[in-house]
Amino acid sequence: MGQTFSLGRISGIRIGVNWSVLVIVALLAYGLAAGQFPAEVPRRPEAEYVAAAIVTAVAYIGSLLAHELAHSLVARRNGVQVEGITLWLLGGVSRLQGEVPTPAAEIRLAGVGPLTSLVLGGVFMLVAWLLHASGVQGVVVAALAWLGGINILLAVFNVIPAAPLDGGRLLQAVLWAFTKDRLKAAMWAARSGQVFGWALIVIGAYLVLARRDYSWLWFIILGWFLTSAATAENQQAVVQSRLRTVAVRQVMTAGPVTVPASATVTRFLHDLQPWLRHSAFPVVDDGQTVGLVTVRRINQVPADERDRTSHSADGQLAGIVAPADISRALERISGNRGPAGSAGR
Repeated sequence: MGQTFSLGRISGIRIGVNWSVLVIVALLAYGLAAGQFPAEVPRRPEAEYVAAAIVTAVAYIGSLLAHELAHSLVARRNGVQVEGITLWLLGGVSRLQGEVPTPAAEIRLAGVGPLTSLVLGGVFMLVAWLLHASGVQGVVVAALAWLGGINILLAVFNVIPAAPLDGGRLLQAVLWAFTKDRLKAAMWAARSGQVFGWALIVIGAYLVLARRDYSWLWFIILGWFLTSAATAENQQAVVQSRLRTVAVRQVMTAGPVTVPASATVTRFLHDLQPWLRHSAFPVVDDGQTVGLVTVRRINQVPADERDRTSHSADGQLAGIVAPADISRALERISGNRGPAGSAGR
């Protein structure tokens, strides 16, 4: 889910928002202003309900952001690069690059999100109780209590052992620790997500048809999203598992055109111009492959710097040499672990 506009950075992490967040804010604000708050705190001015509902809906989005920030900060502390966070209709996604190094790190990364939501829920509930105990009445207390309840519900929902929920990540970490096979653990966690997603679809469809209560459509939408995401993760894990037995040399061109590490960009463009139908070239230094340079990266070098920029200059041009098997090579090339954190938040 791509971002529509940016909110800037927090702790160096890019924060983006998809337009669909406006939909969830509007739906929440309408439901709170028209139903929840008037039922709990009757006979208040309508403007008070509306203002409190908008603030509460925005605070809920802030809670989602805190959940995702917790994931991202812990990921970064465990050596996983964070591309950014995007908030959207069903919650938020932390876009991570690279693989979590150990099952223990995966547990820390996955568990911190629900823990953050649980703590937030407890804080909101505590503040609401203290205000109520001190004699404060009104929409503010109702709003704080709602935020407390929704964050606790969020934490509980996210620990369900079904990928791509945080609970699915926790399940994957436990299976990884027992089987010593990260990809097999990922496949099992993804299949649990498929089962859970289909269960939500079936339950939601039954309740819509049997009770004519269309509020259960959210179950169907959420189930469809979880099933789709889990299926994609399962397919990715299956492909990576199969590619582990394929050596890089089996998919490479025999005798590829190489580039000396000492060669400048100008020399590259002059000497290899006839070979530019290739998109990448191995970089060689003293007979050893030290990296990979792409035509796209070459073209990004300003014209006035090409005479003095070599392929070994501070690692600016040559990429990291890929490992021996194609699965790990693809991970290193793409550097993308995929979204982390829960869905449907």
